[in-house]
Amino acid sequence: MTIAKLARHTTFAVAAAAAFALPAKAEVDFSDETIEWVIPFSETGGSARWANFFAPLLAEAAPGEPTVVVKFMPGAGSTKGANWFQDQEHDEGTLLFGTSGSTQFPYLLGDPRVRYEYKDWIPVMASGTGGVAYLNAEDGAKFDGSANGLKDKTFIYGSQGATRLDLVPLLAWEMLGMEVEPVFGIQGRGDGRLMFERGEATIDYQTSAAYLSGSVPLVEAGTAVPMMSWGALDENGNIVRDPTFPDIPTFKEVCEATEGCETSGEAWEAWKAFFISGFPVQKLAFLPQGTPQEVVDAYVAAFDAVRSRDDFDQLAAKQVGQYPVFVGDEAAQALELAINVPDNAKVFVIQWLKDAYGVEVGN
Repeated sequence: MTIAKLARHTTFAVAAAAAFALPAKAEVDFSDETIEWVIPFSETGGSARWANFFAPLLAEAAPGEPTVVVKFMPGAGSTKGANWFQDQEHDEGTLLFGTSGSTQFPYLLGDPRVRYEYKDWIPVMASGTGGVAYLNAEDGAKFDGSANGLKDKTFIYGSQGATRLDLVPLLAWEMLGMEVEPVFGIQGRGDGRLMFERGEATIDYQTSAAYLSGSVPLVEAGTAVPMMSWGALDENGNIVRDPTFPDIPTFKEVCEATEGCETSGEAWEAWKAFFISGFPVQKLAFLPQGTPQEVVDAYVAAFDAVRSRDDFDQLAAKQVGQYPVFVGDEAAQALELAINVPDNAKVFVIQWLKDAYGVEVGN
């Protein structure tokens, strides 16, 4: 099942759940409990925004209405937190772990720092997101829907690392013929935005939640100019405009308008494969291995109740964007799609990482 088909299936599942929702099993009761939702990034980025959006809704929906506290464990582009979670064995259901595409990509690419295995974890919720790249005001004035006027300057970009989700914008900018110099080592995309605000970076990108909360004010103030979104997938798997940002052109559109950029061939197919892996199923919530089934069922029912709320779409549109939310078996199917990319795409990206940044990964 493709991401697009899974999203359509989810729409019908949410409607059915709203009509025939069943309560979580009575033996699971989180009354007076505190659930720790650990995010392996800093508190300034899109993952933080995502978890902080869902946490109070989960608290209302979970049996016993527990307290849900979001905690942060940044380091090594999220592999520090993911390696820690791999060793956790909680059976009471009070530990939840959130990941993003920046956790998926090192796993896919065979990064030597990865000591975690997604197949050991229990996905209970997954959601898509988008992303927007933007320029400072001076360079934004040269942007005409193509990158043709941006090729005579070296841009500075705050990056978590080339093997993280940042490979999507870095490869896109290279395909456009732009010179973008990454400064590696930031703890989260929010730190990249802060570099941009201070003038230490001249180009940036944020996932949808962080763009809505932190970057839109910069656009409104005239200090940032949107360049492109990564887009979304239609039911046929084609890249179309992101429904959260319908007025911003996609990378595909900008590429088509830019001399020397091609929307076919090895680079395009590799970029698209990693975009699909990293964004339509970008955020996932997991319980640790060994969690009893009744606890898993309680979480699935709670997240299902969250996405079935009458006001959910309205709330999400303002804070995290308009994207599908998958729960239970749907989340497991979404995860499978997110952690599998074609071998030829992996081979291309692994070689590109070596040539462009001297980064060697892969088995």
